[in-house]
Amino acid sequence: MSLIEKAVAALTPSESREARQEARARAHALAGPDDWLSNVLAHHRQIETAFADVKASTSEAIRLEAQRRLGVILTGHANAEESVLYPALAGISEKGHATTAYAEQAAAKTQMSLLEKLAPMSQEYLDKLEHIRDAVAHHMYEEEGTWFPELKAKASSANQTNLTRRYAEEFNRYVGDDAASFKSARYARGR
Repeated sequence: MSLIEKAVAALTPSESREARQEARARAHALAGPDDWLSNVLAHHRQIETAFADVKASTSEAIRLEAQRRLGVILTGHANAEESVLYPALAGISEKGHATTAYAEQAAAKTQMSLLEKLAPMSQEYLDKLEHIRDAVAHHMYEEEGTWFPELKAKASSANQTNLTRRYAEEFNRYVGDDAASFKSARYARGR
């Protein structure tokens, strides 16, 4: 982690676990069966599980495969949000949220690229992984706590249906054959 990253992390306290759980519970209450929001929440749990799997890996080969899986779910999820949900946020007069969301996801993609250059079993790798996990957790908290509940409340019923269809299409376009493995019981419920 660079000095700038350490300074930003020190000045930006993360939300408590309880606050994240409350935000997720509120978002779940708004989600419909198999709608875009329920799919987003399932992907968030899968991402959390994937981060834990990378961290818990006991060999380089296992860690690199876990990192690959993390990259697939993280990128597929981000691409679907960037293609479908963030433009919808901007469309309901939440351009600030959309701009922040794009910037945070671009930063996460950049950090994941930098992670690939580190020795997988090194402390530096684990530190970078934790930095990325913290940033992604904060991003998910923003989405679950404010941004997506606003989208759920303000978008029309017809738009909700369209968002569900398009989000699934974009996610599956990137994740493709890996999609089935993320629907396993372990990834569906998280750790």
